[in-house]
Amino acid sequence: MKDKRLLLLLFLITSSVFSQLKGIVVDENNTPIPFVNIWVEGENIGTSSEESGEFIIHTNNENSRLIFNVLGYEKKIILGKDCKKVILKESSIELKEVFISKRLETKQKTIGKSENKIFEAFPNGPKVDCKFFPFLPEYKKTPYIKYVTLQTDSKIEDASIRLHFYSVGSDGLPDENLLKKENIVYIKNGVFKHKFDVSNYHLVMPKNGLFVVFEKLMIEKNKLEVTSIDKNSNISKTERLYFPYVLYDYVQRRDKFIFFGGKWSKEENEEKMKIYEPAINLVLTN
Repeated sequence: MKDKRLLLLLFLITSSVFSQLKGIVVDENNTPIPFVNIWVEGENIGTSSEESGEFIIHTNNENSRLIFNVLGYEKKIILGKDCKKVILKESSIELKEVFISKRLETKQKTIGKSENKIFEAFPNGPKVDCKFFPFLPEYKKTPYIKYVTLQTDSKIEDASIRLHFYSVGSDGLPDENLLKKENIVYIKNGVFKHKFDVSNYHLVMPKNGLFVVFEKLMIEKNKLEVTSIDKNSNISKTERLYFPYVLYDYVQRRDKFIFFGGKWSKEENEEKMKIYEPAINLVLTN
């Protein structure tokens, strides 16, 4: 009886601490905007808007600041209590001039391979993570990015995930999105190495390198609920899992990049240390 009272008390405390905020994201024409990246500022709490533009996010304070961000629209930060209807303005992106030269495509070079095999997938791992690709002089012979490969594990057919390509900022962190439109890809059920053709984006390997970023979409279509029973308390527990999982290599690096609370930071070390890094490769061509 004492244990049951304790569990009830914990439930009441949890209910009082976390608030469930619901809303919808639309453009200035009142058209729903799907797959908007929504984060609680300064916390590792995030979600995505559904195809209908609707979203639900849990936070410990309705006065928390929410960050709304998606390609093609201006970033917006508002209080959680004001998120019932969020209107995003289209951003005026100044398109850089693109020079398209004839590609021979007689050579290909895969970069980013790890000496270690794929090590692990993390069910509750990062919702947003990156892999940095430094530029090497030898890439001048194969400057164009043709494919990006991604190792995944999914228990849902056609789970969706967003891929970004970011330039390197003056602080060494992901900076400008090199794509001008969304790049959402679909993942098969099972453990696979996927290869996605990105040649139509006309990406050239920047001389200061680039970041490939994956972003999990926390939407109903990607959700799988799993119910288990605790052997000690005999109480059933339902866990929400969002697919796909991205597989990770275990590698030696000096720098570790972290996305938290809506922004990037870098953990720098004097010597190389073992870290987990997303199993992402690029295929370059000439």
